[in-house]
Amino acid sequence: MHYEQKTTRKIEFSETDMAGLVHFSNYFRYMESAERDFFETAGLNLIQTEAGPLRGWPRTRAECKFSAPLHFGDTIEIHLAVVAVKDRSIEFRFRIFRLDNEGNRTQAGKGHLTTIYAERLPSGELRSIELPPEIREKICPAPAEVLARPKGL
Repeated sequence: MHYEQKTTRKIEFSETDMAGLVHFSNYFRYMESAERDFFETAGLNLIQTEAGPLRGWPRTRAECKFSAPLHFGDTIEIHLAVVAVKDRSIEFRFRIFRLDNEGNRTQAGKGHLTTIYAERLPSGELRSIELPPEIREKICPAPAEVLARPKGL
């Protein structure tokens, strides 16, 4: 069962503002990139476009708290952990760390994302649907030690 994902990437120049800091909206993009990697690693489609209705994961809640600035060229690690798997939704917790050359981590942000499994009706409306067995068989909540605050932070 899959319950966490760690994604590492470098901060691009286009992600920074006039002060040289990462613009706050990019933290949500980082969380989404870790979510994409999570689904890919679990062998699941983030968006199902095969025969039948379009199915995907619209957000019902997204939040992020910032604790240290990120700059162009920084290497970051985004840690995703599954908090809960419900009948129609999944709740994720994220921590974003800046990595230095010695491998030390500084927490730069933390966030939560709640997403529902939904299909698009012919009318264009979205309708939440129950998680199918193939998703429930591959995704589970993270153990308490994964969800615990990292030591030293």
